[in-house]
Amino acid sequence: MLQRTLALVGLALIGLPTLGHAKAVSHGLLDNGMEVVVIEDRRAPVVVHMVWYRVGAADEPALKSGIAHYLEHLMFKGTDDLEPGEFSAVVEANGGRDNAFTSWDYTGYFQRVAADRLGLLMQMEADRMTDLTLSEEEWRPERDVILNERGQVVESQPGRVFNEAMLAALYKAHPYGTPIIGWRHEMETLNGDDAKAFYRQHYAPNNAILIVAGDVDFEQAMELARTHYGPIPANPDVSPRQRPMEPPHVAERRLTMEDARVGTPYVSRMYLAPTRHDTDQAAALQMLAALLGGSPTTSVLERKLNFEQGVALSAWANYSGMSRDYGMFSLGIAPVDGVSLEDGEAALDAAIADFIREGVDPDQFERVRQQIRASEIYALDDMQGRARQYGVGLSIGLSIEEIESWIDALDAVTPEQVIAAAELLTDRRSAVTGYLTRPATEVVN
Repeated sequence: MLQRTLALVGLALIGLPTLGHAKAVSHGLLDNGMEVVVIEDRRAPVVVHMVWYRVGAADEPALKSGIAHYLEHLMFKGTDDLEPGEFSAVVEANGGRDNAFTSWDYTGYFQRVAADRLGLLMQMEADRMTDLTLSEEEWRPERDVILNERGQVVESQPGRVFNEAMLAALYKAHPYGTPIIGWRHEMETLNGDDAKAFYRQHYAPNNAILIVAGDVDFEQAMELARTHYGPIPANPDVSPRQRPMEPPHVAERRLTMEDARVGTPYVSRMYLAPTRHDTDQAAALQMLAALLGGSPTTSVLERKLNFEQGVALSAWANYSGMSRDYGMFSLGIAPVDGVSLEDGEAALDAAIADFIREGVDPDQFERVRQQIRASEIYALDDMQGRARQYGVGLSIGLSIEEIESWIDALDAVTPEQVIAAAELLTDRRSAVTGYLTRPATEVVN
C-alpha cells in the first residue's frame, strides 16, 4: 500500500561504501528525524520510492492484533486531498504500480514509476502521512476485507494454520507469536478509532525511513524531500519500542495438528536463534542453513534422507535473522509413505547429529559459499530488491555499515564456525516441534 512524510534541514550526510558492482548509496537525515537513503542507478529512467515506518504487528496494543495490517489497508482510503482509491489510480495513470506490506517489525509502502514523477509520489505520500480520513463508510467494509483475507490466505490452508500454532508455541511472551494478520476474534472488534489512534501514534517522519532508488541523485531526492516531507513536524510522542521479551526457555514444546485437508504430513521444528545484529553468528547460521537444506539435490539433508536412506520426500532447513528481537532457525521433513512422522523426525535428528560429528565437507562448503556470494551480489542488480534490503535493515535497527558488510561477513565464515552454530540444533529447550497430519482413519467393523 502507500507512504508519506519527511522534513529536512541539517543533512548529516554520510558517504557509503559500495559492494561489488553496487550503485552509489547516500544516507541523510532530515530535521524532523526522517532518515533518507538514496541508491543511484542510472540504467533506466525509473525510480522506486519507499516509505518504511518503524512499527509493525509486534507493536500493537493488547487485544488489537491485526491493527497494523488493517491500517496498511486503510492507508489506501482517502485524505483531505485524495478520494478513496485515488492514490493508486494516479500511480497507475502515470504508468507506475504501488503496493504495501506489513511485518512484525515494520510497515512499508512503495511505488515504482518514471523518474520525473518522483515529486508527485512524495506529494501524495506526504499527504497520506498526516491527513488520512477514516469515515465509517471506509473502515467498516475494509474490516470485512481483512477478515476475508484471513479466511482465504490462512484458514483455508492447514499448513498456515499449523505455522501460526507453531509460532504461538515458540514464543511464550514476545508478540512474534501473534500472527501479523491478527487473531480473528480480535480482528472482528477493530474499528476506525483503533486505526486512527495507531496512525497518530506511529505514522510520523521521526518514525519513518525514505528510500529512493533509481534514476536520481542524492541532491535531487533531498530537495524533493525537503519540499514535500520537510514541513511535516516530528511527533514528540514517538518513543523507543518496548516489547515483552522471552523468559528463559527451560522445556521443549511439542504439538500435533490433525486436518483432513492435509496432503502430505510433515514434521516441522522451529528454534529461537540470534538475529542479524549478531553479524558473525548470523552469517554462520546462514551458511549452516544453506549446507543443510539449500539445494533440493545436493544439500546434506536431502542427500542423506532422500537419496541415500529413501525416508523423505523432502527435507529442509532455513534461517531467518532479519528481525529486531529474535531470529529463527527451522528444520523439517516430509516422510515417504510408510514412514511415520516419529521415524522421520528420528532420521532428521540422526542426520543432524552425523553432520555435527563428521564436520563440513570442504568441497561442499566452498561450493555453497560461492553460490551464496553470487546470489547476494546478483541481488544488488535488482533496484527494488536493494531498496528493500536497506528498508528492512534500518527498520530493525541495523546500521548502514552492518547492511553493507553482509557479503564480507558471509565470506569470512569458517567450517568450524558452522559446526559451532549447529550446536543450537541440539538444544530442544529453545525449540518447538510440530506434526501436521491427517486424522487417523477409523476402522468400522
